[in-house]
Amino acid sequence: MYYTDNSILPENMQPLIITAAPYGPAWLPGDAPDIAVTWDEQVQAAVDCYKAGATMLHFHVRNPATGMGSIDFDQYNYLLKRVKEAVPEMIIQVGGSISFAPHTDDAKAKWLDYDTRHMLTELNPKPEFVTVTTGTTLWDIASMFLPEDVKGTHMEDPKVQAAWGGMVVDSTPAFYVEHLKRLRKNGILPYFVPAHVHQWELIERLIRAGVYMGPLNMALCAYGGGTLGRNPFDMMHFLSRVPQGSVNTFWSSMRGLISYSAMAIVLGQHVRVGNEDNLWGADRKRKTTVEQIEGVVRICKAFGRRVATAQEARKICKVGVWYNSVEETLQNAGMPPNPTEFNPGFLTWPTDGKLKPAVIGGDSHPIAACMIAPEPVRKAQNAIMASKKSPEPVRKLEEEPVLAGKN
Repeated sequence: MYYTDNSILPENMQPLIITAAPYGPAWLPGDAPDIAVTWDEQVQAAVDCYKAGATMLHFHVRNPATGMGSIDFDQYNYLLKRVKEAVPEMIIQVGGSISFAPHTDDAKAKWLDYDTRHMLTELNPKPEFVTVTTGTTLWDIASMFLPEDVKGTHMEDPKVQAAWGGMVVDSTPAFYVEHLKRLRKNGILPYFVPAHVHQWELIERLIRAGVYMGPLNMALCAYGGGTLGRNPFDMMHFLSRVPQGSVNTFWSSMRGLISYSAMAIVLGQHVRVGNEDNLWGADRKRKTTVEQIEGVVRICKAFGRRVATAQEARKICKVGVWYNSVEETLQNAGMPPNPTEFNPGFLTWPTDGKLKPAVIGGDSHPIAACMIAPEPVRKAQNAIMASKKSPEPVRKLEEEPVLAGKN
């Protein structure tokens, strides 16, 4: 991704897409004041987020009978139907991890097996997106938590933190290649979640090989513990590697999310906020998902960038759009074409063949304009001087001045 002179001006940026993550599958009821448990509460959470300014919903399901994350696909379909009826314009992004939260001392965090995760491609009604990982990675979400981050929650227990410390995202080619095929067959777009730049390289290879042919939407993960951390230079490097046509959401944990959200806003990228990732405000006081969304909206307003409407968000993410060739996918993503036998080098797309006019400028040395002005400047100065009607005559000295000490 590249930036031109005016790219960082808010009027030249896409409207901001706010993704809300209000279902907090890692937390237990009571860990945060806005953990929705009943069906009505879970539907209302989506409605409240939409009203606050979020146009995308990161979707999980909690079983009201147990208060725990659900792996019952009938319940997924039920809640999905109700949410779509309540906020029909909101983009639904189903979390591809399904349920992986350890809530007992002896539990080990893990992602469900491939067959169970493939069932997400058959949800009915269909969500717009399902998140997709590429590459098996340690995903220790607690690695950057401070003691104050988890104060008052069940994660204060070191045994629970240790369980999270062993969470591995299992995503080999046997999973993601098949998953992408099934998503396309069922008309559901992937929302890629690369944990670091090398997982972006896997996504690029999938595109160049024709395994995936569609718009490129990604959440750049900065949770630490095997994923990108909180060093902003790493995020900027990540951003420099992704193509111009990608739609990128910055995503981190706890109050680090606030800093990354501010970065995303001023860099023309997009944000995800909510109790799944963060429980706090910049003032170190508890903040609900809705309050976090409202905070992002305030930053946007102060900066001068618009928040996307639902229709704008759908257009930016190209919801429902698919491509039919590798070349079409590459070109729409702003990526160079694949090499061929006759054109294997540094590649660009064909142009109209016309030479562009050269930029007019003077000597590039910074002092040159002060010492010897460029030709356009000299012409303008001559015109100014010629327009003067009666230039002041130069006075001649009538006699030679007497120098000090001269006889």
